[in-house]
Amino acid sequence: MNASTKPLKVVVIGGGIFGVSTSVHLARFGIRTVLINDGPLANGASGRSLAWLNSARKRSDAYHRLRLAGIDRYRTLAARNPDAPWLRFDGGLTWDADDAGNEIAEIFDYERDLGYHAQWLAPARIAAATPGVDASAVTRQGAIFNPGEGWVDLPSLIGTLAEEFRTLGGEIVTDAGRATVDIDGGRARGVITADGMRRDADAVLLAAGGDVPAIVGEVGQHIGDATPVALLVRTKPVRHPLKAVLNTPRIAIRPTPSGGFALDSAWSEEEVSVRPDGSYEVRQSTLEGLLREASRVLEGNPALEIEDYGVGPKPIPGDGEPVFGELPSISGYFVAFSHSGATLGLIAGELLADEIVTGRRHPLLADFRPARFSASRR
Repeated sequence: MNASTKPLKVVVIGGGIFGVSTSVHLARFGIRTVLINDGPLANGASGRSLAWLNSARKRSDAYHRLRLAGIDRYRTLAARNPDAPWLRFDGGLTWDADDAGNEIAEIFDYERDLGYHAQWLAPARIAAATPGVDASAVTRQGAIFNPGEGWVDLPSLIGTLAEEFRTLGGEIVTDAGRATVDIDGGRARGVITADGMRRDADAVLLAAGGDVPAIVGEVGQHIGDATPVALLVRTKPVRHPLKAVLNTPRIAIRPTPSGGFALDSAWSEEEVSVRPDGSYEVRQSTLEGLLREASRVLEGNPALEIEDYGVGPKPIPGDGEPVFGELPSISGYFVAFSHSGATLGLIAGELLADEIVTGRRHPLLADFRPARFSASRR
């Protein structure tokens, strides 16, 4: 840790879950904190995330441990907000395509060996475990039900955290345009917003979603980037018994607080095109295809209608692993850049705030430092 003294003031750039969560935890420490965002809160990836709370399938041991800690924090939050419509733990159901790539049996054994709660279900047994699924859509290899998984509506959570942040004396600056970290003498000294206003700080956290690699690249720092474009469709409310998150070969689905569904998929993201001016083009056939695929796997095959949709970058580091912590050669300049923002949102904010305030590096973040992308280690 480069910082040697407790900071008196911290500026956080980014109004998504990483930025807001870290800001709240800093404010709980009694640190004067300013949160700056280019637009309204949750206007980036957090506003268009499926937000499935899980550590399903295979990943590194360190990543799995961090995700489990993330889920644990959500369980504490759920216990304090038992009636919150924006945070639910009703399980997750997943199945693979009926082809040579089907890994359901292997994944079930893997999760069971880890102690990750998993149940293998033949199609005929799914209705008894979790309602709302058309069993005929499930492939013959069956599905895995993970009872401990859930989902969160990130804009709702961000609003709740922002309210607490303000109550603790935190300052939120929205619609500030792109902010620049001011660096002098190898140390972050503050932030300058697009209107030229300067805010001094003892430490800065950059949590600007998919823009993080480009922003740190401007000061000679490298973070690998594999950020794609993501598309999330939200449907109008519909009476339906599904409560779990579904992750299927052609569609992922979770309920929304309003009674509709949030939908995404890998194939639909590939159909989004970027115009020369940087805006996105989403074909009507893509939107209709998502509705059709969702209806096919839902019990009763309901007619679904689009409420709205969001499109934009989905932050994913180049090696797929999270990036959390202080830049290796700029003291006081911290970053948060990761996929799985929902699952990691609360724990990442907690651990980053602790590192910024105390100067101690947390072992849960040891494998996720930005230094791994430095030129000497590439």
